[in-house]
Amino acid sequence: MQLSLQAVTSKNRDELTALRTAPGQEGYIESVEQCLAEADCRSEWRPVGIYDSGLLVGFAMYGYFQEYKPSGRLWLDRLLIDAHFQGKGYGSAALALLVQTLRQEYPGRDIYLSVYPENVVARGMYQRFGFLPTSEKDTKGEDVFVFPIPQA
Repeated sequence: MQLSLQAVTSKNRDELTALRTAPGQEGYIESVEQCLAEADCRSEWRPVGIYDSGLLVGFAMYGYFQEYKPSGRLWLDRLLIDAHFQGKGYGSAALALLVQTLRQEYPGRDIYLSVYPENVVARGMYQRFGFLPTSEKDTKGEDVFVFPIPQA
C-alpha cells in the first residue's frame, strides 16, 4: 500500500465525487459533493483525495478553525473510503497518513473529530489509533474525540 494525499483540483474533482459509502453507511458522512460545496464556501477546509499508487480509494477533509476558544481547533472532519475498497486496511492506513500530515502541517495541535454513536466500526478504529472520547457532542449529536499531541 502506497498511500498519498492529493489536493482537489478541476482534474480530479469528478472522480472524487463518484466515491460512495457502503450500503448502510449513508447517514454517517456527508457526500463528497456536499463536502466540496462546504469547502468552496469556507477556505479553512482542506479537502483531499486518498490515493494508493495513483488509484483513488477515498476522500478526507480537515481544517483549523479559530472560532473554537481559546486557541482554535484542528478538525479531521471527514474520512471516507469508497465502498469498493473497504475491509482492506485503507481506513486505518489513511488515518495514520492523515494524522502524520496534520501533525506536520499544524505542529503542536490536538486533532479533533466526531463520530455518530452507532458508527461502531469507525469509533473502534479511532479509539484503537489513540483518539479519546471527550464529553462533548457536536452540532449534529456526534460524539467528539481528540487525539492529544504531546506538548514539547
